[in-house]
Amino acid sequence: MRNRLLLLLAFPWAIYAQENQLVRDVTAYGAKGDGRTLCTAAINRAIRECSAAGGGTVAFPAGQFRCGSIELLDNVSLRLEAGAVLAASTNLADYGPQRTSAIGESPGEGLMTARHASNIAITGRGVIEGNGMFFVDPVKLKLTEGTDYDKQYIRQGEDYLNPKYGTSDGPLEPREPRPGNLVRFFDCTNVLLSGVTIRNSPLWTVLVARCERVNITGILINSFGSGRRVPNDDGIDLVESRLIHISDCDIQNGDDCIAVLGSEEVTVVNCSLSSRSTAVRVGFAGKDIRDCVFANLLIHDSNRGLGVYVRGRGSVENVLFSDIVIRTRLMTGHWWGKAEPIHVSAMLRETNTEQLGQIKNIRFRDIIAECEDGILLYGAPQSILRDISFDNVKIRVRNGPLHESYGGNFDLRSSRDLKTALFAHDIPAFYGRYVEGVAIHGLSVEWDHGLPSFFSHAVEMEDFKSVEFDGLRGGPAPNSTEKSAIALARGAGVSIRNCIAAAGTGTFLSVEPGVEGGLLVNNDLRLAQKAYAPDHLLIHAEGNLLPGEGHP
Repeated sequence: MRNRLLLLLAFPWAIYAQENQLVRDVTAYGAKGDGRTLCTAAINRAIRECSAAGGGTVAFPAGQFRCGSIELLDNVSLRLEAGAVLAASTNLADYGPQRTSAIGESPGEGLMTARHASNIAITGRGVIEGNGMFFVDPVKLKLTEGTDYDKQYIRQGEDYLNPKYGTSDGPLEPREPRPGNLVRFFDCTNVLLSGVTIRNSPLWTVLVARCERVNITGILINSFGSGRRVPNDDGIDLVESRLIHISDCDIQNGDDCIAVLGSEEVTVVNCSLSSRSTAVRVGFAGKDIRDCVFANLLIHDSNRGLGVYVRGRGSVENVLFSDIVIRTRLMTGHWWGKAEPIHVSAMLRETNTEQLGQIKNIRFRDIIAECEDGILLYGAPQSILRDISFDNVKIRVRNGPLHESYGGNFDLRSSRDLKTALFAHDIPAFYGRYVEGVAIHGLSVEWDHGLPSFFSHAVEMEDFKSVEFDGLRGGPAPNSTEKSAIALARGAGVSIRNCIAAAGTGTFLSVEPGVEGGLLVNNDLRLAQKAYAPDHLLIHAEGNLLPGEGHP
């Protein structure tokens, strides 16, 4: 105590006690909140002295503090008071060369970095401003024709991405190089990120790489300064990390809101998310992902809701999604996704490996989706999607202004073969291919009227094994009387029980050659025009209420 008193007497203007913790005010080290003075050196000096003294808090009072790269050290909390803005410099020379390698990084350093640090925090009611619009062209759109898609396979052909259909969703063309991620944690433990607003990042906003025990709570992330049009401005990216907890956040940006890459033991709860790409992305390339929970989420104005991907050797398993409301729409511009509320896929991409990881044991429960496309499960012959269940999922397919200009395609980018990257395909409410052990319980399908003719079945399954339907309610799109509630091709082992055909259904179940074995039991098919086709099924049927047997 005597040493602390002497220290306070020596520097009364620099350090003060609050709640038994030393607090350093950055203005006492020469930082000026005038929006013009470069404060990098002063802020870093305050952090170094705080860490060297055993730890404490470095505080930013109200004001705008312009700075380049800041290094966060052991046992230091940065606190941005209400009204404080930590503004990223727009001069690339203020960042220096990249010193730590990570996925999603630029050649330059980011704004705020912690390396091999423990017991660190960024808290408060202030703002971290990335000034992302300085690093993109404010008018030119990012178009990558010939690299990840080929127009000859797309429904719209040469008319695809025509600016006449609108450009309001971006994305804008980046100016390279860009600074690194705004907030970065490399190889850290016991991290807290709480309360602050982080906005307008030029690249991924928050990067957590090779970290353990990270708590992100109550933060706001947005890219409103660009109208959510900056590519690669992901909200939170978790790379090869574990024991991560994200809660009570609002994330609204251009690219993915939350991306999990090579990580495990991740929970995301009580968040609202909006993305022009995927709101929740689980997997792509890299190491295995396992044991993740996503619950109590609101996903709105997004291009794709929930995405689970394998594009390399890493597998994804043991992932739960529950109690989620999803609203998606088609977006203009070169964003991946076509308004699917749920997308699960495994594809080879542009690498030298022929190996693909597996996606297995994925659960979707208590989900309401209003969208301009359907649920998509698409595996590969060498990577069958296994053990995926849907319980109490309701999907309503809505009409939208961009269906004719962007709709009617499956989007499986990134895919090595451009024939299967972005290509024309009729759109069921639920589609699965190369799947095994899919269980669908309590699926409800509704359609808007006036949808384009490429909308088709309620459910379509191809190249499947051991698929179960229990309690399906719905039928094909209203404009598709020749389509079916359930359409099956090239598969074995199907169980269809306790389903109810919607009014206007032509054929409830259509079966193509190559489907073997199964049950059609205790279904109410009275509102369908026909129970099944062909008339002689290789599926055992009993206890069904058939068309012509009276009305419910």
